[in-house]
Amino acid sequence: MRVEKHQRPGKEVAGSHYEPGVARQTVTAAAETIGPPTETLMEEVLRRENLFSALKRVKANKGAPGVDGMSVDELPEYLREAWPAIREQLLSETYVPSPVREVRLPKPGGGTRMLGIPTVLDRLITQAITQVMSPIFDQDFSAHSYGFRPGRSAHQAIEQARRYMAEGSRWVVDLDLEKFFDQVNHDLLMSRVARKIKDKRLLKLIRRYLTAGIMQGGLVSIREAGTPQGSPLSPLLSNILLDDFDKELERRGHCFCRYADDANVYVRSRRAGERVMASLTHFLESKLRLKVNRAKSAVDRPWKRKFLGYTVTNHRSPRLKPAPQSVKRAKDRIRAITHKGRGRNILQVIKEVNQFTRGWVGYFRLATVKQAFDDLDQWLRRRLRKILWEQWKKPKTRYRRLVALGLNAARARKATATGLGAWWNAGASHMHAAITNRRLAQWGLLSLLDQLQARQRLS
Repeated sequence: MRVEKHQRPGKEVAGSHYEPGVARQTVTAAAETIGPPTETLMEEVLRRENLFSALKRVKANKGAPGVDGMSVDELPEYLREAWPAIREQLLSETYVPSPVREVRLPKPGGGTRMLGIPTVLDRLITQAITQVMSPIFDQDFSAHSYGFRPGRSAHQAIEQARRYMAEGSRWVVDLDLEKFFDQVNHDLLMSRVARKIKDKRLLKLIRRYLTAGIMQGGLVSIREAGTPQGSPLSPLLSNILLDDFDKELERRGHCFCRYADDANVYVRSRRAGERVMASLTHFLESKLRLKVNRAKSAVDRPWKRKFLGYTVTNHRSPRLKPAPQSVKRAKDRIRAITHKGRGRNILQVIKEVNQFTRGWVGYFRLATVKQAFDDLDQWLRRRLRKILWEQWKKPKTRYRRLVALGLNAARARKATATGLGAWWNAGASHMHAAITNRRLAQWGLLSLLDQLQARQRLS
């Protein structure tokens, strides 16, 4: 990449959390010299070090091409020739972002959600903007806001929620914002951005990103509301808008946790919860022009709801566990992986399953109720035995395989003559005797329960 000098970016740094680095230092220095809000932030956005950091982040995040078809790997070479002109356009307020490419993703509860995929060039620019703006806004965000912030995580929100319950707040006001990222009012959002950002060039550019069209089936439609998920800038903008909501909750003295558009308020009685639900719904809809999904929102016991994939037991000191919906989604993902296992080497299937379960256990490592992990282990092993039974196909092959795996001939002959289906046989004693848990472990299968216990021993 060439920004001001012919230099290539250094070694890539992967990671899922924003690290302020040079951007925080430059913005802090600017704030100290001219005092916030600064009117020269566009120069900070286009500073070489900030752009190199943004490029590393975009490359590390990878992602699909936008409407122009350019991949992340092609971006550096393109910038070597095109960047001087692009930089001039950004400074002269003539740069026009490309439309985002619409992708529809299935939602766990049914339906789809829209993901807008910007071009890699626009991802670079919005990442550079985010790195400069984040330190300016983040320092004043609520301590109860955990989503998409440096040093904050979903796990911290979950632990704080559990503490509220342990302290006696055993009712939850579970607020669901309907199509939040599609409903954000641009004027309201920009008025809040402009509270701290006084560089009119940057404000104009952000507005253009908000109104950039959406390409659907080859046609571009204008976007009049919303911040499309997929842009590096969207999480920060959502936090900027919802910070008014956080401040209102703090003013009222509520116990709450918010992660992006997931907000839970913890109270001590149903009556208090219903009162809070009514007043907060009015605030969100009248002040922020956001719509509360009344069908999905509720005042209920925390152990009957889920928060960021977790739920709790109803003990006085609640214990964390994966929510039933999270377990169901894990099974759906494993089904998809193992369904592709027909005709493939079982070791490759196990390798792909392990890749998924490592991440799943990593996220749910806070769980102290381990039954779901043990149940998933048993179910997963049965899925793998089912694959083998189906791969063997003919009774003669099944007989030969079972004997080779240590089953005595008479039992193997009886097993292959049952005529029952693959799922039944996968759970039958002859397959358990031939494909033992130990054998699956020798083939490389990682137990979810063992992974959880290992992680908890290290923490």
